[in-house]
Amino acid sequence: MLLYAQPLTRVVQLTIDDLLRDGEAVFLRLGNPPSPVPEPVASLLLDYIATRDNMNTATNRASRWMFPGRRAGQPCRPDHLSALLREIGIPAAAGRGAAIRQQLLEMPAPVVADALGYHDKTTARLLNEGGGAWTHYASGEHGR
Repeated sequence: MLLYAQPLTRVVQLTIDDLLRDGEAVFLRLGNPPSPVPEPVASLLLDYIATRDNMNTATNRASRWMFPGRRAGQPCRPDHLSALLREIGIPAAAGRGAAIRQQLLEMPAPVVADALGYHDKTTARLLNEGGGAWTHYASGEHGR
């Protein structure tokens, strides 16, 4: 959530199939192309997948959800994940907002939109609200 500025409603919909490995590199499918996962987050995420919660019941043993819920075939609820994050000192909404604004300071809004699966109008609006200055960025294919 903090690294890729994703809402918890989207985070809980991730499956283990959204985590891709290419040799030593790890990627998370959020947009197109998949986003690289830097170390040490990549190792933490791979370790987490191997020991996910709620996998011991007979109904959840084959769950593909990255964050399986207590109910068979269902992911964790966003409000439950939010409560878990709050317990360790991470305010979900404020953290996500800060993360997307930081991304927009470092990259053009269209690049952030594609990489993180946001609508380009959303990232452009957030960039303008934050006073970003990517006014000279020309999006599109430049290799032609």
